[in-house]
Amino acid sequence: MIFRSPTFRKLLASAFLLIAVTLAVLDFYVTRYTAGREVQSVEQRLEAEARILQSEAASTPGPALENWAQQASQRSGARVTIVDPRGVALADSAHDPETMENHATRPEIIAARENQNGVGSSTRHSATIDHDLCYTALRLNYNNQPGYILRLAVPLEDVDSSIAAVRRRILWASFIAAMVALIFAYFFSQSFTQRIGRLRVFAEGLVSAHFSQAPLPEADDELGVLGRSLSTTAVQLRDLVDRLSVESAQREAILSSMVEGVLAVDSGLRITFANASFARVMGAPNPVPAKTPLVELVRHPELREILTRVLATGESVKRRMQVPAADRIFEVQAAPLSSGTMRGAIAILHDITDLERLERIRKDFVANVSHELRTPLTAIRGYAETLLEGALEDQENNRRFLEIIKAHAIRLNNISSDLLTLSELESGKARPGPEPISARGAVESAMRTLEAEAKVRGVSLICGQMEDAKVLGDRVQIEQALVNLLDNAVKFNRPSGEVLMEVTRTSDGRVKITLRDTGIGIPHEDLPRIFERFYRVDKARSREVGGTGLGLSIVKHIVERANGTVSVDSQLGKGSTFTLTLPIAA
Repeated sequence: MIFRSPTFRKLLASAFLLIAVTLAVLDFYVTRYTAGREVQSVEQRLEAEARILQSEAASTPGPALENWAQQASQRSGARVTIVDPRGVALADSAHDPETMENHATRPEIIAARENQNGVGSSTRHSATIDHDLCYTALRLNYNNQPGYILRLAVPLEDVDSSIAAVRRRILWASFIAAMVALIFAYFFSQSFTQRIGRLRVFAEGLVSAHFSQAPLPEADDELGVLGRSLSTTAVQLRDLVDRLSVESAQREAILSSMVEGVLAVDSGLRITFANASFARVMGAPNPVPAKTPLVELVRHPELREILTRVLATGESVKRRMQVPAADRIFEVQAAPLSSGTMRGAIAILHDITDLERLERIRKDFVANVSHELRTPLTAIRGYAETLLEGALEDQENNRRFLEIIKAHAIRLNNISSDLLTLSELESGKARPGPEPISARGAVESAMRTLEAEAKVRGVSLICGQMEDAKVLGDRVQIEQALVNLLDNAVKFNRPSGEVLMEVTRTSDGRVKITLRDTGIGIPHEDLPRIFERFYRVDKARSREVGGTGLGLSIVKHIVERANGTVSVDSQLGKGSTFTLTLPIAA
């Protein structure tokens, strides 16, 4: 029965493969080592024979060389060849030298001529006799003339026979070692598989009620540690189930109290859970009865389509959905639910209505800022390129170009300053608490700030009724709001125009600051939008006088931050009246 175990078969097969690979590698390296030693021994023998025959060959006359080669071959048991300095074979014991190729390029001959000891060896295939030979060449002074070579060669059959004998011994030893190793591997695999089987039986018993079942004693190894761990797990399993029940109740309580709407359905789109937020959004009764078909509760086909897709594909879906009944926009995140054979889906509805509104505001703001910055940047770049391309030497226009660049740079600086101020106001950055400040003093300070500008433009600044009243707010910001209003009144006034400022108390205990000018006025259709960022009534003139389109927006934020209001009344061609109403300081 033990052979039916996949683990036993794998362990036994792995052991057999490891032993086979090890023995194959050992056979390969031992065989190569034996072959090398045999070839080295043959080369040493041939060198010794060649040195013995060297003196005989040197004194043998040319016509007798062929016979001498035959006799020397019989005595040495090797093929004998004599080669002249040009590589021509003069005599050979195994072949007619007249038909032999030139031997000057043979490796052993080249080595013999180059080595200091005058000996060269090589093992290769002989094309002359069509056999694998081991060659040894020795330098020879024939008839007192150097450059001749005496070469001896023997076939490798003897070497191959020695190697084959060694290989047979290795294979026999390898077979015995493999059998012994496989016997040990068999008993080890059998013991290992039996221990795994006992652990498997115990692990399968964990899902039943027999938690007191304990595995057989195990050795102090990895399987023993696993057995003890399973014993500890069996004791803790019942407690774990109890804790899971408590956590399930807690999770349901958390989902029920979430602000986001949560809906869970089964594979038939029947509701298995819906919290109070989801019921409120859909206008359904709370609690929603279980197993209620989704189509009876939700009238929005988009939500049913999302859940159907999740059930069909088993993949999560994220999509935005608008609920007209609640006039809200939701981001729906739906994911599959699976528990055993039960399949379903869960959807969480995040209310992103406010985020959508802020995103639209941000996009509009970025577009407006980009539009406002493009004009001065384009002008600065254009005039700078004009100067670099040669207008710098134009004495009549170069200063005018630089003044234009400076004006646009000032405009960029004004835009960035106003943007920073507006960002600080909108972020609600903490500033010193409101303090009582003199409304009259703030008005007079603003008028002194714009006095020089008004004189240059020929506009008169007039102080009307100035009651000594204190308002509650930030001094710097209140003065900045008044400066912005007064700056617009001066810039958009007519020559010899007037700007009148008054401070009065209202009957409801507030302070009213009024600014009247005799300027160009504002069209009636533009009045609702003048406090928007970057909105201009006369865009051409506004840019001409250096306006950023942010001044009135800053005024509105400052006044509202001081718990006040700002209003405007204007007639086209007759002037405008701005009224700031601020809480009076106690």
